[in-house]
Formats: sequence, C-alpha cells, structure tokens
Amino acid sequence: MKISTLARHLREGVKNVGRNGWMSIASISSIAVSLFILGVFMLLALNVNKVADQIESKVTIRAYLQVTANQAKIDEVERSIKRIPEVKSVKFVSKDEGLKQLRESMGEEGKAALEGYNSENNPLPDAFEIEVFDPQTVSYVAKKVMAINETDASKPVTDVRYGKGTIEKLFRITNAVRNIGLIFVAGLAVMAMFLISTTIKMTIIARRREISIMKMVGATNSFIRWPFFIEGALIGIIGSVVTAAVLLFGYSELTSTTQTDIGYYMIQLATLKDVGWIVTGSILAIGTLLGIWGSTISVRKYLKV
Repeated sequence: MKISTLARHLREGVKNVGRNGWMSIASISSIAVSLFILGVFMLLALNVNKVADQIESKVTIRAYLQVTANQAKIDEVERSIKRIPEVKSVKFVSKDEGLKQLRESMGEEGKAALEGYNSENNPLPDAFEIEVFDPQTVSYVAKKVMAINETDASKPVTDVRYGKGTIEKLFRITNAVRNIGLIFVAGLAVMAMFLISTTIKMTIIARRREISIMKMVGATNSFIRWPFFIEGALIGIIGSVVTAAVLLFGYSELTSTTQTDIGYYMIQLATLKDVGWIVTGSILAIGTLLGIWGSTISVRKYLKV
C-alpha cells in the first residue's frame, strides 16, 4: 500500500469518528463501561492473588533438634538442609531465642505461664526455621528434612512442623480463589467482547448506504474497509485510554486512603506500580483489538462488502 493511500485512510478514519458524532460517542461509551467493569475485576483478581501470595509466603518449616546436639552436629544438619534444592533460606533459632519468641507470641499469658524459665532451665530445643522458594512444596521439604535421620545414626532431628493439615487446606482455598478470579475475569472479557463488537456493528450498519454508494462508484473492498478498520481502532483506543485513566486514578486514591487501615490486618494491596502496566496494557490491547474486530466482522459479514 502506498504511503499516500495509507495517509488518506488515516484521515478518513479520523474524520469518520468526528463525523458520526453520537454513534461514535455511543461506541466509545460502550467500550469504556465494558472495559471499566472488566478492569475493576482485574484489579480485584490481582489483589486477591497478592493476598494469597502474602499468606503463602508466611508459611515456614521449623525443624527441632536433639537437646544433646553439639555445634558440629548442628552445622552438619544445617548443611544437609541447605542442600535441598527447594530450600530458599535456613535460619538457626537457639533455644533462648525460641523461648523469647514464645513469650512474645503468647503475650501477657506467656509472661505468667513461662515465668521462671531462663537459659539455665530452658525446656525448648534448638531449631532451624526453613523458608522454601515455593510454599506449595513445604510438605515435601519437611519430609526431606526428616529424612536426614535416615542417614545419621544420632537422629539429630526430633520433629518437623509446618502446620500439617491446616497448610494443605490453606493452599486449596488460595488456589480456588485464584481460579475463580481467573474464570470470572475471563467471563467478563467475553461479555465485553460481544457488547463492544455489537455496538460497533450497529455503528457501521447505520452507514450501509454510504458503503453502497462507494461500491457503485467503483471503490474496491480494501479501499472501503481500511477507513472502517482505523475508525474501529481509534474508537477502541479512545475508550481504552479513558477507562485506564479512570481506573488508575481511582485505584491510586483507594490505595492511598485505605492502606493504613488494612495494614493493621497485615494485608498489603498491590501497588499502582505493580498492577498499573498490567491493567493499562490489557485494557488498551483488548479495546483496540475489539474495535478493529467489530469493524472487520461488520463490514465483511453484515454489509456483504
């Protein structure tokens, strides 16, 4: 295609958006509303996924050692744990530190219940706090840590705890939440596709007389189609930009006004930087493609060009 021809199509496409006034506004509004609903649920799904990740990231394994284990044996066990590929980090927790953590976790009750215990009569064993790369592998890693006893006659690991039973239920819930969110967003995307494409089809169908005249004077199919493709793309882009701007502004205000309140519940919303490019890119791509797609289907199928 010649540059002059392409420039002509671009001019006509831009003119058509302004020339068709209310129909263009209706199409842009339809795209904006549909994508706004989709964008809201995308933000919701992204934040649900982030919260699920936050919950899962707090899952750790604690391996307790024999009270009689000396420093050499402790170092040996630590090296064995670090050799497990799924292990991200290993932190040694001495029995004194463990007693301090227990007191803090029990609050005022802990001070009374643990009164009298000190470094001399501390009943707690030394332990390792283990963090894994993928929280879903905690049960597997726990078994691998316990398996250290199989190759060591002194049986240095007395117990491995990670919330067995509760953790598996937690993972099932977080996975279900992620899947439901994905299905919901996908369903809304399909609904938006049909709503937007139908609106654009109505816009073009209303101009079938214009297309018939162009055919009568000898215009080729491609010559007729291109301005409509560009018009559809422009309508999609304008609607997408409006939607993205409203969503990002609203989300920015939401995070700035509520983050302190929900922070008390140990919940962190995804930052605008984290989700902004995902939502903006998705909305722009969907809006533009649907604008072109609606124009293409209408011109080819409904108007028989």
